[in-house]
Amino acid sequence: MVLIKEYRVVLPCSVEEYQVGQLFSVAEASKNETGGGDGIQVLRNEPYEKDGEKGQYTHKIYHIKSKVPGFLRVLAPENAFIFHEKAWNAYPYCKTVVTNEYMKDDFFITIETWHKPDLGTQENVHKLDGSAWKNVSVVPIDIADRSQVSAADYKPDEDPAKFKSTKTGRGPLGPTWKKELVNKTDCPRMCAYKLVTVKFKWWGLQTKVENFIHEQEKRIFTNFHRQLFCMIDKWVDLTMDDIRQMEAETQKELEELRKQGKLRGTSAADA
Repeated sequence: MVLIKEYRVVLPCSVEEYQVGQLFSVAEASKNETGGGDGIQVLRNEPYEKDGEKGQYTHKIYHIKSKVPGFLRVLAPENAFIFHEKAWNAYPYCKTVVTNEYMKDDFFITIETWHKPDLGTQENVHKLDGSAWKNVSVVPIDIADRSQVSAADYKPDEDPAKFKSTKTGRGPLGPTWKKELVNKTDCPRMCAYKLVTVKFKWWGLQTKVENFIHEQEKRIFTNFHRQLFCMIDKWVDLTMDDIRQMEAETQKELEELRKQGKLRGTSAADA
Protein backbone atom coordinates (compact mmCIF):
# COMPACT_ATOMS: atom_id res chain seq x y z
CA MET A 1 0.00 0.00 0.00
CA VAL A 2 1.00 3.62 -0.54
CA LEU A 3 -0.28 6.94 0.81
CA ILE A 4 -1.15 9.54 -1.84
CA LYS A 5 -2.01 13.22 -1.36
CA GLU A 6 -2.31 16.14 -3.75
CA TYR A 7 -0.99 19.48 -2.50
CA ARG A 8 -2.22 22.61 -4.26
CA VAL A 9 -0.05 25.71 -4.00
CA VAL A 10 -1.52 28.90 -5.47
CA LEU A 11 0.82 31.79 -6.27
CA PRO A 12 0.42 35.35 -7.61
CA CYS A 13 2.76 34.80 -10.55
CA SER A 14 2.51 33.33 -14.03
CA VAL A 15 3.42 29.78 -15.01
CA GLU A 16 6.28 31.21 -17.08
CA GLU A 17 7.61 33.31 -14.19
CA TYR A 18 7.42 30.37 -11.80
CA GLN A 19 9.69 28.24 -13.96
CA VAL A 20 12.55 30.67 -13.32
CA GLY A 21 11.56 31.38 -9.71
CA GLN A 22 11.46 27.71 -8.76
CA LEU A 23 14.89 26.90 -10.18
CA PHE A 24 16.41 30.00 -8.60
CA SER A 25 14.90 29.18 -5.21
CA VAL A 26 15.99 25.51 -5.36
CA ALA A 27 19.58 26.58 -6.00
CA GLU A 28 19.48 29.04 -3.08
CA ALA A 29 17.90 26.53 -0.72
CA SER A 30 20.43 23.84 -1.68
CA LYS A 31 23.29 26.04 -0.54
CA ASN A 32 21.58 26.69 2.80
CA GLU A 33 21.32 22.93 3.41
CA THR A 34 24.88 22.01 2.60
CA GLY A 35 28.09 21.84 4.65
CA GLY A 36 29.93 19.74 7.23
CA GLY A 37 29.85 16.56 5.14
CA ASP A 38 26.07 16.68 4.79
CA GLY A 39 23.96 18.32 2.14
CA ILE A 40 23.45 17.90 -1.58
CA GLN A 41 25.64 16.52 -4.33
CA VAL A 42 24.61 17.23 -7.92
CA LEU A 43 25.73 14.27 -10.04
CA ARG A 44 23.96 15.14 -13.28
CA ASN A 45 22.15 18.18 -14.64
CA GLU A 46 21.57 17.87 -18.35
CA PRO A 47 18.90 17.99 -21.09
CA TYR A 48 17.00 14.80 -21.85
CA GLU A 49 14.57 13.55 -24.49
CA LYS A 50 12.52 10.38 -24.10
CA ASP A 51 9.33 9.19 -25.82
CA GLY A 52 8.76 12.65 -27.29
CA GLU A 53 9.20 14.38 -23.93
CA LYS A 54 11.97 16.97 -23.60
CA GLY A 55 13.31 18.63 -20.48
CA GLN A 56 16.11 18.81 -17.93
CA TYR A 57 17.26 15.74 -15.99
CA THR A 58 18.95 16.00 -12.61
CA HIS A 59 20.35 13.37 -10.27
CA LYS A 60 21.19 14.52 -6.77
CA ILE A 61 22.35 12.73 -3.63
CA TYR A 62 21.18 13.97 -0.22
CA HIS A 63 23.40 13.26 2.80
CA ILE A 64 21.42 13.74 6.03
CA LYS A 65 23.28 11.75 8.69
CA SER A 66 23.91 14.70 11.04
CA LYS A 67 20.20 15.63 11.00
CA VAL A 68 18.83 12.39 12.46
CA PRO A 69 18.71 11.39 16.15
CA GLY A 70 21.91 9.94 17.58
CA PHE A 71 20.42 6.54 18.41
CA LEU A 72 19.48 6.06 14.76
CA ARG A 73 23.00 6.92 13.64
CA VAL A 74 24.24 4.12 15.89
CA LEU A 75 21.65 1.54 14.84
CA ALA A 76 21.49 2.13 11.09
CA PRO A 77 24.25 1.63 8.52
CA GLU A 78 25.85 4.53 6.65
CA ASN A 79 23.79 4.12 3.47
CA ALA A 80 20.54 4.45 5.44
CA PHE A 81 21.12 8.23 5.50
CA ILE A 82 21.81 8.66 1.80
CA PHE A 83 18.91 9.44 -0.52
CA HIS A 84 18.93 9.64 -4.31
CA GLU A 85 16.69 12.15 -6.06
CA LYS A 86 16.11 11.83 -9.79
CA ALA A 87 14.02 14.51 -11.47
CA TRP A 88 12.66 14.97 -14.98
CA ASN A 89 11.67 18.60 -15.53
CA ALA A 90 9.56 18.79 -18.69
CA TYR A 91 7.94 22.01 -17.54
CA PRO A 92 5.06 22.64 -16.98
CA TYR A 93 5.09 18.94 -15.97
CA CYS A 94 7.77 17.66 -13.57
CA LYS A 95 8.42 14.32 -11.91
CA THR A 96 10.75 13.61 -8.99
CA VAL A 97 11.56 10.20 -7.49
CA VAL A 98 13.41 9.80 -4.17
CA THR A 99 14.88 6.41 -3.22
CA ASN A 100 17.14 4.97 -0.54
CA GLU A 101 19.81 2.31 -1.09
CA TYR A 102 19.27 0.73 2.32
CA MET A 103 15.50 0.19 1.99
CA LYS A 104 15.57 -0.47 -1.75
CA ASP A 105 12.06 -1.31 -3.07
CA ASP A 106 10.46 -0.85 0.35
CA PHE A 107 10.77 2.94 0.16
CA PHE A 108 10.14 5.68 -2.36
CA ILE A 109 8.66 9.15 -2.65
CA THR A 110 7.27 10.24 -6.00
CA ILE A 111 6.27 13.85 -6.64
CA GLU A 112 4.46 14.65 -9.88
CA THR A 113 3.64 18.30 -10.50
CA TRP A 114 1.49 20.07 -13.05
CA HIS A 115 1.75 23.87 -13.16
CA LYS A 116 -1.51 25.41 -14.37
CA PRO A 117 -2.64 29.06 -14.85
CA ASP A 118 -5.55 28.82 -12.41
CA LEU A 119 -6.40 29.13 -8.71
CA GLY A 120 -6.28 25.43 -7.86
CA THR A 121 -9.83 24.63 -8.95
CA GLN A 122 -9.16 21.73 -11.33
CA GLU A 123 -9.97 18.21 -10.17
CA ASN A 124 -7.79 15.21 -11.01
CA VAL A 125 -5.25 17.17 -13.06
CA HIS A 126 -2.99 14.10 -13.05
CA LYS A 127 -5.70 12.02 -14.70
CA LEU A 128 -5.73 9.10 -12.27
CA ASP A 129 -8.38 6.44 -12.76
CA GLY A 130 -11.57 6.97 -10.81
CA SER A 131 -10.89 4.44 -8.05
CA ALA A 132 -7.37 5.78 -7.43
CA TRP A 133 -8.53 9.41 -7.37
CA LYS A 134 -11.14 8.61 -4.69
CA ASN A 135 -8.34 7.66 -2.31
CA VAL A 136 -6.36 10.89 -2.84
CA SER A 137 -6.59 13.57 -0.15
CA VAL A 138 -6.44 17.14 -1.50
CA VAL A 139 -4.45 19.52 0.70
CA PRO A 140 -4.62 23.26 -0.12
CA ILE A 141 -1.61 25.36 0.89
CA ASP A 142 -2.01 29.11 1.48
CA ILE A 143 1.43 30.77 1.45
CA ALA A 144 0.04 33.83 3.26
CA ASP A 145 -1.50 31.87 6.14
CA ARG A 146 0.93 32.08 9.05
CA SER A 147 -0.98 29.37 10.92
CA GLN A 148 0.37 26.86 8.38
CA VAL A 149 3.94 27.68 9.46
CA SER A 150 5.53 26.46 12.68
CA ALA A 151 7.05 28.97 15.09
CA ALA A 152 10.47 27.42 14.45
CA ASP A 153 10.16 27.94 10.69
CA TYR A 154 8.69 31.43 10.73
CA LYS A 155 10.85 34.28 9.40
CA PRO A 156 9.45 37.83 9.11
CA ASP A 157 11.40 38.49 5.89
CA GLU A 158 9.82 35.38 4.32
CA ASP A 159 6.23 36.30 5.18
CA PRO A 160 4.06 37.00 2.08
CA ALA A 161 1.55 38.75 4.37
CA LYS A 162 4.22 41.42 5.02
CA PHE A 163 6.26 41.44 1.82
CA LYS A 164 5.70 43.86 -1.07
CA SER A 165 7.62 43.46 -4.31
CA THR A 166 9.25 46.67 -5.56
CA LYS A 167 9.59 45.32 -9.11
CA THR A 168 6.11 43.85 -9.59
CA GLY A 169 4.03 45.66 -6.96
CA ARG A 170 2.62 42.34 -5.75
CA GLY A 171 1.94 41.83 -2.06
CA PRO A 172 1.44 42.00 0.79
CA LEU A 173 -1.02 39.11 0.56
CA GLY A 174 -4.03 39.57 2.83
CA PRO A 175 -6.34 36.88 4.25
CA THR A 176 -8.55 36.95 1.14
CA TRP A 177 -5.84 37.40 -1.50
CA LYS A 178 -6.85 34.35 -3.52
CA LYS A 179 -10.49 35.47 -3.69
CA GLU A 180 -9.36 38.92 -4.78
CA LEU A 181 -7.40 37.41 -7.67
CA VAL A 182 -10.63 36.10 -9.19
CA ASN A 183 -11.66 39.62 -10.18
CA LYS A 184 -8.20 41.01 -10.93
CA THR A 185 -7.01 41.15 -14.51
CA ASP A 186 -3.66 42.85 -13.86
CA CYS A 187 -2.12 40.14 -11.67
CA PRO A 188 -1.13 36.67 -12.93
CA ARG A 189 -1.98 33.52 -11.03
CA MET A 190 -1.03 29.86 -11.10
CA CYS A 191 -1.26 26.65 -9.13
CA ALA A 192 1.31 23.91 -8.59
CA TYR A 193 -0.64 20.64 -8.32
CA LYS A 194 1.75 18.30 -6.49
CA LEU A 195 0.74 14.64 -6.38
CA VAL A 196 2.87 12.94 -3.72
CA THR A 197 3.02 9.16 -3.38
CA VAL A 198 4.83 7.71 -0.36
CA LYS A 199 5.79 4.10 0.30
CA PHE A 200 7.54 3.00 3.50
CA LYS A 201 7.20 -0.75 3.97
CA TRP A 202 8.31 -1.57 7.50
CA TRP A 203 6.15 -3.67 9.79
CA GLY A 204 4.73 -1.68 12.67
CA LEU A 205 5.98 1.67 11.35
CA GLN A 206 4.50 2.02 7.87
CA THR A 207 1.44 4.17 8.62
CA LYS A 208 3.24 6.37 11.15
CA VAL A 209 6.22 7.04 8.91
CA GLU A 210 4.20 7.60 5.73
CA ASN A 211 2.08 10.17 7.54
CA PHE A 212 5.21 11.79 8.96
CA ILE A 213 6.76 12.06 5.50
CA HIS A 214 3.61 13.72 4.17
CA GLU A 215 3.70 16.20 7.05
CA GLN A 216 7.27 17.05 6.13
CA GLU A 217 6.40 17.41 2.45
CA LYS A 218 3.64 19.87 3.32
CA ARG A 219 6.07 21.79 5.54
CA ILE A 220 8.66 21.92 2.76
CA PHE A 221 6.16 23.00 0.09
CA THR A 222 4.77 25.73 2.38
CA ASN A 223 8.11 27.19 3.45
CA PHE A 224 9.67 26.91 0.01
CA HIS A 225 6.88 28.77 -1.76
CA ARG A 226 6.76 31.48 0.90
CA GLN A 227 10.48 31.99 0.30
CA LEU A 228 10.02 31.90 -3.47
CA PHE A 229 7.43 34.67 -3.46
CA CYS A 230 9.41 36.85 -1.06
CA MET A 231 12.49 36.53 -3.31
CA ILE A 232 10.62 37.53 -6.47
CA ASP A 233 12.62 40.74 -6.92
CA LYS A 234 15.80 38.63 -7.12
CA TRP A 235 14.59 36.32 -9.89
CA VAL A 236 11.75 37.93 -11.82
CA ASP A 237 14.11 39.54 -14.38
CA LEU A 238 16.30 36.45 -14.91
CA THR A 239 16.26 34.33 -18.07
CA MET A 240 16.62 30.55 -18.34
CA ASP A 241 20.19 31.10 -19.57
CA ASP A 242 20.88 33.00 -16.36
CA ILE A 243 19.45 30.10 -14.37
CA ARG A 244 21.56 27.43 -16.11
CA GLN A 245 24.71 29.47 -15.45
CA MET A 246 23.67 29.88 -11.82
CA GLU A 247 23.06 26.11 -11.50
CA ALA A 248 26.53 25.33 -12.85
CA GLU A 249 28.11 27.72 -10.34
CA THR A 250 25.95 26.33 -7.53
CA GLN A 251 27.01 22.76 -8.32
CA LYS A 252 30.66 23.70 -7.76
CA GLU A 253 29.84 25.67 -4.61
CA LEU A 254 27.85 22.78 -3.13
CA GLU A 255 30.85 20.47 -3.31
CA GLU A 256 32.98 23.00 -1.44
CA LEU A 257 30.31 23.65 1.19
CA ARG A 258 29.75 19.94 1.82
CA LYS A 259 33.41 19.56 2.72
CA GLN A 260 33.33 22.40 5.24
CA GLY A 261 33.06 21.66 8.94
CA LYS A 262 29.96 23.68 9.74
CA LEU A 263 26.41 23.55 8.42
CA ARG A 264 25.22 26.81 6.90
CA GLY A 265 21.55 26.39 7.75
CA THR A 266 18.52 24.15 8.00
CA SER A 267 16.11 25.69 5.50
CA ALA A 268 13.97 23.31 3.45
CA ALA A 269 15.40 22.52 0.03
CA ASP A 270 12.63 20.85 -1.98
CA ALA A 271 9.84 21.76 -4.28
